[in-house]
Amino acid sequence: MPSSIDQARAVRPGEELPLAPLEAFLQAALHMPEARLDVAQFPSGYSNLTYLLRFGEKELVLRRPPLGAENIRKGHDMGREYRVLSLVHPVYPKAPQPLAYTEDPGIIGAPFYVMERIQGIILRAGQALAYSPEEMRTLSENFIDNFAALHRLDIYQSDIVQLGKPDGYLERQVSGWANRWQAAQTEAIPEMDFAIEWLQQHLPSSPPPSLIHNDYKYDNLILDADAPTQIKAVLDWEMSTVGDPFTDVGILLSYISEANDPPHLKNFGIEVAPGALSRAELVARYEAQNQVKVANLPYYYAFALFKLGVVVQQIYYRYHQGYTRDARFAPLIHLAKDCALMAKRVIQEQKISGFSA
Repeated sequence: MPSSIDQARAVRPGEELPLAPLEAFLQAALHMPEARLDVAQFPSGYSNLTYLLRFGEKELVLRRPPLGAENIRKGHDMGREYRVLSLVHPVYPKAPQPLAYTEDPGIIGAPFYVMERIQGIILRAGQALAYSPEEMRTLSENFIDNFAALHRLDIYQSDIVQLGKPDGYLERQVSGWANRWQAAQTEAIPEMDFAIEWLQQHLPSSPPPSLIHNDYKYDNLILDADAPTQIKAVLDWEMSTVGDPFTDVGILLSYISEANDPPHLKNFGIEVAPGALSRAELVARYEAQNQVKVANLPYYYAFALFKLGVVVQQIYYRYHQGYTRDARFAPLIHLAKDCALMAKRVIQEQKISGFSA
């Protein structure tokens, strides 16, 4: 079973923070102790940049947009992410507590916010999970149970309902991500064009809205170091909103690989250990927890694969255009192609698993 606390590392070249103005801002906003500010960077993640700030023994986490992401503001809106956490944390304490936000570019060159640092284990891509089958099943069950509980939050008994416009949510998502694909495209991918056309022509009716995380996956969890099958916190709320909960189910499934998935898709993210629930088992447990049937499941899974393909294409576009030198981004074009290939396969066969090699 894993036992190491998630660690920050030296800041990547070109992604350094200016310490003097940042220290002055934090001293004024949060009354930090009189100690030298030390900054490290959390190494994983392909989206917003995440830093560990240390004032002596006091630790905070800072989030800012990635370099070169000015034309994809919706996925990197620090003010909105701060507002999401401000609304969600009081009713769902596993969302980290936000502490300060500024859109003043004169401090670090971009808007950013600061939140509490929660100690624990974060599972990272490429890391072998040393769980026994029994432990992995427990973690997998907790993973989907916690997800189902998010969807059961009463959005009308809190201010969470302010976060989105549920009417027409799915239609806006499909058209919006199609537009983002056009803006970030670097080469033709016919399977992506096929998926976009089919998704636009087969929009299902949505169920009642809920809070949706929009990026719920194993490596966005903080696990308890003393009980590593237990979920201590959920991270990366940047795309959270109020909308169709079945889109969230599809997105969760897009991060769960099975034996005959395309290779780049199968190797993306966390490779779950034996004992984990399959895609079909996760859906069945979710349905039992929330007493609901996920209608049109292949549609939602295909949509999630299409969306994931666009997200990684946007990241690859920044690398392709020279906005970042992060070598992790170079092979993402192959992941975008595999997402499109899998989306087409799901559409044509109308299922979420059991595909032939």
